[in-house]
Amino acid sequence: MQEKNIKNYQTKLVKALTSFEWSPVVKLAKDIKAAWKDGRHVFLCGNGGSAANAAHIANDFLYPTSRLKGKGIKTTALSVNQAILTCLGNDVGYENIFSFQLKTLGAKRDILIVLSGSGNSPNILEAVNIAKKIGMNTYAILGFDGGKCLKLVDTPIHFAVNDMQISEDLQLIVGHMLMQWLCQE
Repeated sequence: MQEKNIKNYQTKLVKALTSFEWSPVVKLAKDIKAAWKDGRHVFLCGNGGSAANAAHIANDFLYPTSRLKGKGIKTTALSVNQAILTCLGNDVGYENIFSFQLKTLGAKRDILIVLSGSGNSPNILEAVNIAKKIGMNTYAILGFDGGKCLKLVDTPIHFAVNDMQISEDLQLIVGHMLMQWLCQE
């Protein structure tokens, strides 16, 4: 790998971070804190690397917060159970793997955070649609142009960067910011 490649990656990531207006992240942090206090649930989902990020962030919400407060945030990454995902993908269609779970597990005022580079994955869009019908608060951490999800969620956290790896890095950065803020509060 050439030093030029490293510098280019670093420049794109730093530009995305320094040019971003952070108020949507503050709104999400306050909403998660209220959900934690009220015993409401936080759901996360994504595909591919974003699915792994959803699992990572769910872990950060559950465990570190419990060490400080005695009780962690009720959180579920909808993308982690292979049996559920393959069953639902086979029986009700891949586009419904997250929304079907939300119909069973979700409740009014719970939170859904979708992670997506493009914002156009059918299963992500369907999850947001169902969450809104349930009365959940919907957020999305998005890259590229934000796709259809940008206007569909209540609060988009949109980094207009045309790079999937940077988009996925930013998902984790936001997740880590939220976890640290929640632990300090």
